[in-house]
Amino acid sequence: MNWEGKCIWITGASSGIGRAAATEWARLGADVILSSRRQQALEEVTSTWTAEEQRRALVLPLDLGEPALIPGLAKQALAWKGKIDVVVHCGGISQRSLAIDTGLEVDRRVMEIDYFGTLALTKAILPEFARVQSGHFVVVTSLMGLFSAPLRSGYCAAKHALHGFFEALRAEHHDDNIDVTMVCPGFIRTSISVNAMVGDGSQQGTMDAKTGAGITAEACAKQMIRAVGRKKHQVLIGRTELLAAYLKRFAPRLLRIIVRKAAVR
Repeated sequence: MNWEGKCIWITGASSGIGRAAATEWARLGADVILSSRRQQALEEVTSTWTAEEQRRALVLPLDLGEPALIPGLAKQALAWKGKIDVVVHCGGISQRSLAIDTGLEVDRRVMEIDYFGTLALTKAILPEFARVQSGHFVVVTSLMGLFSAPLRSGYCAAKHALHGFFEALRAEHHDDNIDVTMVCPGFIRTSISVNAMVGDGSQQGTMDAKTGAGITAEACAKQMIRAVGRKKHQVLIGRTELLAAYLKRFAPRLLRIIVRKAAVR
């Protein structure tokens, strides 16, 4: 797909998959809006780009935990180029603790950012997509949106919820030419586990071994962008861990046994 002239809005663009996707789309000629909580971190991303790529970039800080501010930010984003072609939901937070040890406030925080923040941005842009009869939501969930594993109960709940919401939205707006791509990464080498909350709400602060051994965020972003260009409904990105998604469908009892015994960190 030719991305020149296309406007892409990416949350979570200061690190990980979001940063890699923003950089790759800029390289491909797209106009890119980069959002996350910290403006300085976003400016550090664009500082590595060429002058031409920087000219086609807008840094727009956004906190998914403050949904009341999102409609105003959506107006700013739309005003920049007069349109948005693709919204990429990369922003979020993870969790690493047993359910019995996890305070309800942690579950609420994960759901507020990963689910309700994503919905707030979606609903701010959806009327414009419906008006122009075009648009594409790209939702970076996780394999944990398809099945669940220990130490991630709140995270899995939020990711499962995203699948439920966006599958309904896909059906409701099919006739408006609004596309939805669900992106389900496995182990990707990012700081997601380092920043993950544990039971008391503090950060884990360490890298999960399997996450550290995962594919790079850059490789993930390239596969994702290829899938978006093809308007795929869903794409799984990773290595052998992707087999679990097929076990979920064809041998769910076996998957439950494997998940109980497998190392998930």
